[in-house]
Amino acid sequence: MIRGFAAGVGTLARGFGLWRTHPRLMALGLIPAAIAFVVLAALLVPLGFSMGGIVSWLTPFAAEWAAGWRDALRIVLGIALFLTAVILSGLVFTAFALTIGDPFYQRIWRGVERSLGGPEPTGETGFWTTVGEGARLVGLGVLIALLTLLIGLIPGVGGLLATVTGVVLSGRVLARELAGRAFDARGLDTASRSRLLSADRARVLGFGVATQLCFMVPLGALVTMPAAVAGSALLARALESAAADRLRSDA
Repeated sequence: MIRGFAAGVGTLARGFGLWRTHPRLMALGLIPAAIAFVVLAALLVPLGFSMGGIVSWLTPFAAEWAAGWRDALRIVLGIALFLTAVILSGLVFTAFALTIGDPFYQRIWRGVERSLGGPEPTGETGFWTTVGEGARLVGLGVLIALLTLLIGLIPGVGGLLATVTGVVLSGRVLARELAGRAFDARGLDTASRSRLLSADRARVLGFGVATQLCFMVPLGALVTMPAAVAGSALLARALESAAADRLRSDA
């Protein structure tokens, strides 16, 4: 489990390594990432500044409480709301960037496939398929955000539990979504993808969690997105290779 998780983190690290070996190719991914980042920042920054007013609006019943209890409730709720927004923003950012930047990211993961050698997958992800996958990612993000919010309201340990839960769940969803392009190129159906991802859950989770944590660093999403796309191609190749090894060992 730990070894697989570390291998997943290493897969993202190898994706970052392409910034050194293929800087021009990776720089293409900055364009849609920057657009998505600016749009989300325009939403998150005002949210952060208005958090006090939002929390007060959500808790009118606490207006007559003792100051200590009222402030404690509103601080916990404010933290939970902000964590929820951060977790959700990572998934929305990915969905938006992949949708508007699909031609750029296709060049990145195809470049990775060529660098790895062997038969190059030739399939493509259609525009409406990309839009549908993005919408599904946002929908899952909303569900994860709601769960994170509820957990964040637990007194004392809510903030920590919500952060861990949100990062783990969103990380897994991110990994599945990012690898989707490489799976599309291989012509894999939903059942085949699920088998590959389920067979090496720890590696998939390590890659996704590392990606989500990088997204949560200020400006980290900009440089991480191209690396995550490159890493997802490496992840898909590794999962496919591991599946082939298991078949040979079982034969």
